[in-house]
Amino acid sequence: MEDFKRSLKSQIIEALNLQGMEPEEIDDAAPLFGEGLGLDSIDSLELIVLMERHYGIKIEDPREGRRVFESINVMADYIQANRKK
Repeated sequence: MEDFKRSLKSQIIEALNLQGMEPEEIDDAAPLFGEGLGLDSIDSLELIVLMERHYGIKIEDPREGRRVFESINVMADYIQANRKK
């Protein structure tokens, strides 16, 4: 699971063009939005595209997206449980 989380962090860094950031700098339990990684609503759209493109997971309900994108830990668990590819 640790390798998967590292890969997921790399995908997020690439998708959101977080230049100069390394996967090790993202805390698995830290919030992705607000005071954690500091993502915003536009970033959430990029994360939705990432989930669909890489894992075949469609998130259509914004409430579900808020829950899924809480942290790397939550996102990784959700992907493992729901991935289509």
